[in-house]
Amino acid sequence: MQEELQSQLDKTPIVKQAKNIIFFLGDGTSISTLTAARLAKGHLTGNHEHEVMAYEKFPYSTLIKTYSSDKVVTDSAASATAYLNGVKANQATIGVDANEAGKSTGIVTVTRVTHASPAGTFAHTAERHWENDDDVNDDDYDSEKCDDIAEQLVLGDTGSKIKVILGGGRQKFTPKGVVDPEGGDGGKRDDGKNLIETWLNHKQELGNATYTWNRDQFLTVDTANTDYLLGLFDWGHMGWAIDKEPSNPTLQEMAKAAIEILQRDDNGYFLFVEGGNIDLAHHKNEYRSAIEEALEFEKAISYAASVTDPEETLIIVTADHSQPLVINGYQERGADVLDLGDYSNVDGMPFTALLYTQGPGYRGEVNGERPDPSLEDYTNPHYAGAAAVPLTSSNHAGEDVILYARGPHSHLFTGIHENAFIPHALRYASCTGHGLQFCTQQEQP
Repeated sequence: MQEELQSQLDKTPIVKQAKNIIFFLGDGTSISTLTAARLAKGHLTGNHEHEVMAYEKFPYSTLIKTYSSDKVVTDSAASATAYLNGVKANQATIGVDANEAGKSTGIVTVTRVTHASPAGTFAHTAERHWENDDDVNDDDYDSEKCDDIAEQLVLGDTGSKIKVILGGGRQKFTPKGVVDPEGGDGGKRDDGKNLIETWLNHKQELGNATYTWNRDQFLTVDTANTDYLLGLFDWGHMGWAIDKEPSNPTLQEMAKAAIEILQRDDNGYFLFVEGGNIDLAHHKNEYRSAIEEALEFEKAISYAASVTDPEETLIIVTADHSQPLVINGYQERGADVLDLGDYSNVDGMPFTALLYTQGPGYRGEVNGERPDPSLEDYTNPHYAGAAAVPLTSSNHAGEDVILYARGPHSHLFTGIHENAFIPHALRYASCTGHGLQFCTQQEQP
């Protein structure tokens, strides 16, 4: 404890312009998810409750309020507008301030790159689900007047400037009739546009550009000589980390390539990295999958922290909203948080240490009794944890989320703040955009 006290006493704010910003977003990553991930990792390493995650070593942290303009509990689209644009928004809408002051930009995710959170870095849309023109047409809107998210990524004023784009979602970029390289369903676009080819043709006019759709290709990319990189590794969202799909690179591998390309810009860079499958697993109440995704997320953060200089790179780690995961029971120290947690003093049956307040894991009662989890295959990677209220997909949760920060002006992230505060602090630290800036404040007498 004395060492911990001394580390607190030794904290010194880094008061200088942030050349680079890396924004790590764990979609749906509640504090309980982070705690469960730490316990799960500690059980594997033998450190148990004393395990320290990479982001826990960051010197500053804050709590973030996540509500949207019209709901107490936000969705990812409205949250993305807040933490990237600096204003609250209604559910399902996306809009951003794209001013990066000439810095190189990149997005890395394991969801579709057109999904709500990554779309928040480049898209303006009244409906988060308009990921391609077929989605717009299906809602009886004019796709000629309402540019879909994939088209905005390739041809839009903001999206077209992004140098590194890595994730899933090939279906949103290719027309109907074009067979996907992994077989199965092909493209979904009605307009006949092949936006992958459009992106590649345009970027090859500007520099060395590469498109890749599987891990083997991706790992051969010469990042030292690549100016633009598009990787779409799945027809839809990328597969679960726990399933180890061979065609999917890891989040750490994608973050590594992005940093290697972007760091060649003398003006600095902004990189957005999302652990998007954490949220998708929670929606299914699959806590084992969610925790595995959270561990992969931590590996990417650990890598980024190890290869960047805290004197010039501001790294923040946070979530867009919570998910209704609960750690409960009185497990013995050193127990596996993914295992059974305790026994009920009412029915005498065990229950798992991780439970959900609502979602598809709801079982109901059989002959007046709840199901006994010890008779279920609760070690299955895709086991759905028990939930108290039945829903086909869990709703998000509304409690505050945590943000960890390291680097220039990371001391701004203490106390408790609105999610819309985040971009204001980032702009100040990096001397970009409108409003207060560290650089101009320094110039004042």
